[in-house]
Amino acid sequence: MTQIEFSSDINVKLVRSMASDDMVVQAAQVSAKGENNPDTVPQRLINALVADKHGSPFEHNAFTFFVEAPLFVFREWQRHRISSFNEMSGRYTQLLPKFFVPAEDRSVVSVGTSMRPAFEYDLEALMDVQGVLNHSAIEAWEHYQWMLDRGVAKEVARMVLPLNVYSQMYWTVNARSLMNFLSLRSSQEGAAVPSYPQREIQIGAEKIEEIFKELMPCTYNAFVANGRIAP
Repeated sequence: MTQIEFSSDINVKLVRSMASDDMVVQAAQVSAKGENNPDTVPQRLINALVADKHGSPFEHNAFTFFVEAPLFVFREWQRHRISSFNEMSGRYTQLLPKFFVPAEDRSVVSVGTSMRPAFEYDLEALMDVQGVLNHSAIEAWEHYQWMLDRGVAKEVARMVLPLNVYSQMYWTVNARSLMNFLSLRSSQEGAAVPSYPQREIQIGAEKIEEIFKELMPCTYNAFVANGRIAP
């Protein structure tokens, strides 16, 4: 039987980018002056754009990420339709023998509400969850392989696999949409509107935020200073 891998990782890698604060400045100034003003202070202008919700200048930047995560994370991620996705196809290729299990520090017992979720740590409950997920993944993968060996189409055989099976995708997004993603999928102090993302997608958002911060520092600082609300 194929060796099955269990993981708690959400993997994000920047593939390429066309991202700079300077492009935001140029896009903003062409509306009023038709050319870039060398005397402009980028942080001041960008902060004004974010504060006043002038969002279109931030659409002239692009990031392409390679993301590896379980299906239940992708189904939340792909709700952000103001971006582009290409995901591994379970119709055309055999999916990966890799399954997500919660990390050792994951709180899994619900103590909140559906609108304001909150969790508490319970080691016994976590171990039970890990055990059930491991068992169901192994059984599902065996059934998946059995159907493929019988010549069943991949698009049919994949129906047996659970939502914690890993997939891969390319995600291309502009800076404005990326800020919208971060505002909803990350929970940080200083946010004007609190967000309650599932921990697993938040891990991915935190990794993306570090890349955004490095490539577009003025835009990132304005985003944080204005309550983490996308313009």
